[in-house]
Amino acid sequence: MAANRRPTLADVAREVGVSAKTVSRVLNEDGPASAETRQQVLAAVAKLGFQPNLMARNIRVGGPDTTVGLVIPDLANPFFGAVARSIEDTVRDRGLTLLMGSSADDPDRERSLTDKFLARRISVLMVVPSVGADHSHLKTHRAGGLPVVFIDRPGAGLATDGVVSSNRDGSYDGVTHLIAHGHRRIGFIGDLPTKLYTRRERLAGYRSALQEADIPYDRSLVANAHDQQGAEAATAKLLDLADPPTALFAGNNIMALGIVAELARSKRKDVALVAFDDVSLAEALEPALTVVAQNPEDIGRTAATTALARLDGDRSRARTVTVPTRLIVRGSGEQPAAGGRKA
Repeated sequence: MAANRRPTLADVAREVGVSAKTVSRVLNEDGPASAETRQQVLAAVAKLGFQPNLMARNIRVGGPDTTVGLVIPDLANPFFGAVARSIEDTVRDRGLTLLMGSSADDPDRERSLTDKFLARRISVLMVVPSVGADHSHLKTHRAGGLPVVFIDRPGAGLATDGVVSSNRDGSYDGVTHLIAHGHRRIGFIGDLPTKLYTRRERLAGYRSALQEADIPYDRSLVANAHDQQGAEAATAKLLDLADPPTALFAGNNIMALGIVAELARSKRKDVALVAFDDVSLAEALEPALTVVAQNPEDIGRTAATTALARLDGDRSRARTVTVPTRLIVRGSGEQPAAGGRKA
């Protein structure tokens, strides 16, 4: 056998001196084989480093693979990393393996990934939907018993299970907290695209908090970005307004990092900040970062247990579970407005 070639079933059979069919029977435990033959086959498998092609076997026998396919927008985002880790921890107990890919929030790339997962005959499909994606192509698979769960955002064209955060309520709580510390000029820096479900819900919570406090909505205080550098530039523009904000609300953790960087660069310690979603080392910042924290572990666990229940035969109506957020007060959101009055 060539050194650079992966060992095959035929190589194992040749090593033992039996037929490939006998090796297959031993490995799949689906036919008679003596204890001696079984021991010899397993010893040859270990010696050669042979790995059975489980996908090919599953396609041949018509059964599902023992894998869970997960499509997320960004592998580098710690929020999605925490969600994925929780899913993996949960499904591992059922003998399932997590396969993951990034869509980069591109609907075509998302479709390509889901098609590849489906070709493997995965046991479960989980997707963080991209803006503009159409999921109607999954109807046949869903009707055939494949559990499909949308995470963080609703899908389109398919009635199936979903798990989301309380985006609107969380944003409302964070902005209300700033208002309680005397702020009336509150900037909002949200993610792009503007049609993104989480961005729309968090902006709605921001507007609701302003309306309840009789503070007019000012479009000039709303900015958008898609990465940390964009958030830094958006922050600089807001602070350069003739009537700048005294407080900022970050629409997600990436926006928060950009805002913190720009405030540090411009030495603006007088601007209050609350961020939606926690960030690494938030307590080490000066001041420490006040956040509306999501619970990615609970989101991942809920998504996984929902899918496992479907695998176990749950045929109830599709449902969306909303996981609560919580306000964590650390200091940056408690900066009083200059000349303002704490409510």
